[in-house]
Parts: sequence; C-alpha cells; structure tokens
Amino acid sequence: MASSPATVSVHALDAGSVTVPESFFVMPVDEANARKTVPSLSFLIQHHSASTGRVTRVVFDLGIRRDPSLYAEPIYKHTQSREPLLGRPDVVESLARGGLRPSDIDFVILSHVHWDHVGMSSDFPESHFIVGNGALDLLSRKVKIGKGTYMQFEADLLLANRTIELLPPSGGQTCQDYNNLLPTASQIILGPWEQLEHFSHVIDLFHDQSLYIVNLLGHLPGHINALCRVDTTRYVYLAGDACHDRRIWTGEKDIAEWKDPNFEGQTCCIHADKKVAIQTIQRIRKLELGETSLGPVEVVLAHDDQWAQHAKKQGRYFPGSL
Repeated sequence: MASSPATVSVHALDAGSVTVPESFFVMPVDEANARKTVPSLSFLIQHHSASTGRVTRVVFDLGIRRDPSLYAEPIYKHTQSREPLLGRPDVVESLARGGLRPSDIDFVILSHVHWDHVGMSSDFPESHFIVGNGALDLLSRKVKIGKGTYMQFEADLLLANRTIELLPPSGGQTCQDYNNLLPTASQIILGPWEQLEHFSHVIDLFHDQSLYIVNLLGHLPGHINALCRVDTTRYVYLAGDACHDRRIWTGEKDIAEWKDPNFEGQTCCIHADKKVAIQTIQRIRKLELGETSLGPVEVVLAHDDQWAQHAKKQGRYFPGSL
C-alpha cells in the first residue's frame, strides 16, 4: 500500500497591522484620501519527519515590530505616516498562545526585508534565518532600489552566522555551498533549484514535496514565497507581497504608482519592477484558479484584511490551523 504524501501544518499568526493610503496599493482609487488598515501576516509551518519523528518548525515572516521606536530612525520616521500602526500581539505572543517559545523555532523565512515583514529578529537568537538572493545586498546598501520613504533597510537586521541567503537561481544548481551553515540536526536541504509547474525556480525544502520555497521576481530582490502541502490533495500558497489587494488580483484595479514629494520627478511603486510583478501575479493566480496539476490552491496575501477576518472566525490562527 502506497504511503500518503508528506504534509506540513500551517497556522496563521497575529503579527501586527499597518495603515496605508489606498493610492499606494491600487489605482484608480474610489476616494482620493482613503486609507486602509491591513494585517502583516505571519505563519507557523510545522513539519513532522516520517523517518525520524522530528518536528521542524518554521516561521514565515515576522510582521510589525512591537515597538516602532525600535526600528532604525529613518524607518521609525516612516512608520509615523502609517498610523494606526499596531505591533501587538506580535509573533512571540502569538506563538505563546499555542505553547511555543522562540527557542522552539528552527528556522525563520523572511519573504523579503521590507520593514513590515522583519519584526524583531533578535527575538529568535537560536533560529536560523533564510532569505532570498539579493536580500543581504539591500540590507548592506550595496544595492539601492526604488524611490520612496518605504525603501529603507537595516544593515544590522540579521546575524551573519545564523543567516542563509539562497544562491542565485540557475538550472540544476545544488546549492551545497551554504548547507554547511545549517544546524547539524537540520532536516532541510537547501537545493537544488528545480522547476515546479509554471514556477521556474523552487526548492523542495524537506525533499518530500511538503514545502517549497518559490523564488519570485517583481516586488523586491530576495522576495520568496512558500507552497505548502497541508493535506494529500490540498495546498496553501503564502504569497508575501506578490500582491497587496484582491482587486488587483481580480483585475478590478491596477498596481498603484504615485509621486513622492521627497523624490521630485520620480514615479514610485510598491514593487521594484511593476511589469514583472504583474507577470508574477498572473502565475500565482493560475494556482488559485486550479489551472495546474495541483488543483485549486488557497493563496494567502500578507496584507489581505478580508482573509484575516475570516480566518479569525474560522479558528485558523495558532493553535488552530489552515
């Protein structure tokens, strides 16, 4: 008798909320000065090894910092234009609701390094952090991208001896160069990059098809997503900031562009490359519509307030599950 496919459990975590002018997300806007408060979602992913029985716990994104004044000064100044801004309950408090502590978390995957996703990395001193290729150059300011006050990053966000930046995607690369950074007891193997459905570069994190890291272009260098098999035939896709508003998703609105008075003559966009971001949205949309061999996939956007409200009512926040 064939064994059942490996799966992971996925649990939503409260990780704060931020208020943004709708004109920064979508265009055209229905009201010129409309503002919208949205969550910055985090997720706990738990993998049970069939061979060893070991549980590996991964947190995907850390959300808003519980005290905005703990951000670097340029980011803190920016957060003051995003009020109401809530950092409580944060990821640590959300994990505690289900009896877990930061020391129980093996890995933290950051979908990208925008301030509203990085939380308090210092809360997880025993965890290893995984970021997409290009993220560290943003943090160190070796690469500067985009215009706007939201494009601020913290050079000291991550510790070098606990951070793994994925290698540039290329067909068949084994990625063995950084596997020596993983903890000895690790169940994961970071490579090789491979193709899955219409995604050119994914990593089968546990090598059992239960959890894939997906490399995605458009939003920001180093932006990565997670495709999770939560049941034999059911998947959940954690899309990070691939899209910020369901109306873009459905084609009712376009991705916003705007002028920032601090950057005269420049056009700003929440995505580093709007054209590529649109292509990325189209790829992910195919998952949701069931246009792949995976069947219909639940896609969760990091700032989807309606999804978050429904998930609360349905008990999908930890210790509940998706």
